[in-house]
Amino acid sequence: MKPTRLLTLLLISLTLLGLAQTTHAQQDAALARLGNGIAAIAEGEIITIEQLRRELEPIIPRLRAEARNQKEFAASIDRRSREVLQNLIDRILIVQAAEEKGLLLPQSYIDQEYDEVLNRDFGGDRARFLQYLRAQGLTAREFRQNIYKRVVVNVMRQQNRKSQSEISPERIQTFYLQNKIRFYQEEAMHLRQIILTPMADEGTVLLNQTAKKIMLELANGDDFGDLARQYSQDDMSRKGGDWGWIERKDIRKELSSVAFDLEPGQYSQPVQLNNTIFILYCEGKREEMIQPVTEVRDAIENVLVGEIARETQDRWLQEVRENGYVRYFL
Repeated sequence: MKPTRLLTLLLISLTLLGLAQTTHAQQDAALARLGNGIAAIAEGEIITIEQLRRELEPIIPRLRAEARNQKEFAASIDRRSREVLQNLIDRILIVQAAEEKGLLLPQSYIDQEYDEVLNRDFGGDRARFLQYLRAQGLTAREFRQNIYKRVVVNVMRQQNRKSQSEISPERIQTFYLQNKIRFYQEEAMHLRQIILTPMADEGTVLLNQTAKKIMLELANGDDFGDLARQYSQDDMSRKGGDWGWIERKDIRKELSSVAFDLEPGQYSQPVQLNNTIFILYCEGKREEMIQPVTEVRDAIENVLVGEIARETQDRWLQEVRENGYVRYFL
């Protein structure tokens, strides 16, 4: 049953909006006044306003920071309240659907997840864990049950997200033609550099001598990467001066104008900028272009498989919602 108005959520929205303007003590008092009113009942399980508040509270500062004004903040709170309530309801409905399906999870799997949460979130400190449970008003058994439900929901979602559909060549071609701009590729080059910088107050005289020595060794056929490892004074020296694929905008104009004039296998003359000398090498080059469909076919197929999987899961979740019993309290 879908409500025409969620008065309960509006109450939460207004209360949380008021919290943004108060002290911590006033916030605690106001939150306490929310009590344990019922937000909804799904398959006989009660979702309280307190549960909803606990889910919303951690994200309030971020929503407030993102909002440009109070009206936008209130709208964000209201929207997220509805989303959170729906997620809580969906979790109950999915667990119910799993039980009806006869889904069985090994106890060892739940125990492993429980231990991982304890170690990851509480550093394995059981005292901290118990303190958290008391603050949340939960028992260890309830916490373990929540973990079980979360695991069940994840398993059910994954099972219903899988798609065995094969993407036809026609569908790939259609997607490519409709989204060509997504496959635009800037002009780029695979760049190696030898970078020489002065030590202490030695100036650039010694640098120029080193640069001349490097140029002579390059002319004699020495490997650029080996020379970069030997002479270059930057973090990429141990990688043979390999800076990977770059676009013009990625480096200074004085360097890009030289680098992009090189052809694969060519190196530049030394380029001095202030007290630093650069020797550039073109490992490879690619032109500005729309990538052909043959090069992006796998990427397109992955996108389409993801779309089909999401559509499949959305249909399944809609069926779960339609088959479940939910009562909202206005």
